[in-house]
This record gives sequence, C-alpha cells and structure tokens, in this order.
Amino acid sequence: MIHPIHVYGSPVLHKASEPVTVFDDDLAQLVEDMYETTIKAPGVGLAAPQIGLDKAMFVWVYDEHDGPARGVAINPTLLIEPIDTVEPDKYADSEGCLSFPGYSFPIRRSPYALLRAQNEKGEWYELEARAWFARILQHEYDHLQGRIYVDRLQGKLAKRVQQVMKAEKWNVPGVEWMPGPGSPYEPEE
Repeated sequence: MIHPIHVYGSPVLHKASEPVTVFDDDLAQLVEDMYETTIKAPGVGLAAPQIGLDKAMFVWVYDEHDGPARGVAINPTLLIEPIDTVEPDKYADSEGCLSFPGYSFPIRRSPYALLRAQNEKGEWYELEARAWFARILQHEYDHLQGRIYVDRLQGKLAKRVQQVMKAEKWNVPGVEWMPGPGSPYEPEE
C-alpha cells in the first residue's frame, strides 16, 4: 500500500519518534508498504514520520553501494565521523527530501556512518556505510530526531528555505502528497 507523504509542518515530522516495541506481521507489512512508497515517490529512503507515523524506523532502497540494496532500521542509533567545516559543494553535496519535495540544497554530511538497529523481526544488526549511503542513513536518522535536513541550513540557504515554505504554503499541519501518477512531484520521463 502506498502511503501519502507528509510535508514540512506536519507535527510528527518535528518531534523525536517513539521506539517500536511490537514486532509482528503488521510491522512487517508496514515495512513492505514503506519500501513500495519509497520506490513510487521515487526516493532512496523513507522514515515512518514522513508517512505520519510516530515510530522510530526508516527504510532505504539504494543499490549503488556494497551493502544491502534495501533495508529497514528500527530503533536505530547512528555513529558518524566528525563533519568537516568546508563549504558544501553545490552539486556533490546537494540533498533533497520527500517531505520538502521538489527542492534540493547542499549540506555537509559525514563520509562514514555506523548504524546499529533492529530489523522487522526485532533482530539487532550493525552496518557500516560510506559516501552517499552514509548520507542517506544520516538523512533518515535525522527524521527520527524530529529534524528535516533543511533545518540544518544556515545563512542564505535558510532564508531561501523560509521563502520556499511561504510560497508553497508549507510549515502548517495537514499538507501531504501521494506518490505515483498525477503526483505534483512525479519525475519527468
């Protein structure tokens, strides 16, 4: 099942997520739904708050690295190397978000991340990530802390974010969009 994606301003996006305590068939189905929603959006990751759920979990669908092409992180912790203070590259460090759809901004991220999380069966695992995959994990983990990547921007970029939210009429509860044909954010073929 495809879920609507909440846009910046939805209260669930701006609070720390609650831990998942029940690992059952419903959770396994939710994980499958999140994969399907991510692919349909299209995106490379999706956190439960982005579909309106107060659950500490996210999925990724990304096969351009040495790790699993898709996975789920439930009740995760994420350790990263220090982030350098070099100005982000306008292209190489550009990031987007399904909850801030249609826009991207450059942001620095750590080149390395160590994820410790549970899978949909409640089993703990660890995973190392580098480069773009490390960026994806940091981005999704931020969602579980109540932070969207644009919250990290400063100066002119932060002002631009405010302009976008005003123009799009975001930063209020209730704005969401449905991935798939007819979506205002459907990629061009």
